[in-house]
Amino acid sequence: MITISPIGLAVCLLVVAVLVGIGITMMRRRHSASLKDRFGSEYDRAVHSTGNTVKAETMLHEREKRVAQFDIRPLTTEARGRFVERWRAVQSRFVDSPADAVSHADVLLGEVMEARGYPVVDFEQRSADLSVDHGHVVENYRTAHTIAERHARGEAGTEDLRQAMIHYRALFDDLVNEPHGEADVIANRDGRVHDLRKAPATKETLRD
Repeated sequence: MITISPIGLAVCLLVVAVLVGIGITMMRRRHSASLKDRFGSEYDRAVHSTGNTVKAETMLHEREKRVAQFDIRPLTTEARGRFVERWRAVQSRFVDSPADAVSHADVLLGEVMEARGYPVVDFEQRSADLSVDHGHVVENYRTAHTIAERHARGEAGTEDLRQAMIHYRALFDDLVNEPHGEADVIANRDGRVHDLRKAPATKETLRD
């Protein structure tokens, strides 16, 4: 029969404890890496807002559980086509009325989200819900919304509104799975085209 001295037993227990600790640490790191991959910059935002990684990850888990209860579904081919055409119409509005285009873009995105199965809630909750499956573009949504609010206070110009449209487009593409392409280019009434990704589109610039 093998006997182990008290010192030997203590060493064995210490080794086991160290191995268990290493295993737990590795699991936590893999878990954190998985959340970072899923939520993107939203993970860092959560850590910053809570001031604690554990609290942030708990909050993100709560979001996952909430969204898991939704009936999130892809758009039908018909619905996708309708939304894409409406987005192109919204972009065309930018030429003559940038503010109007941004306002319509925000409304259209709300309708797309609802069609995908997201509930109608306030902006912050909607952003949180979107972050679960669209974490890499939810910051675009927040930025566009902030610009729209600034414009309502008279603090945003045409260039800011153009940026808002680009940010809204990022989320729109992600929700409808429509690749960037011709819809980024809008035409004025004379048939000349303008790319929203470049200089801002206004009546003055399009007349030149």
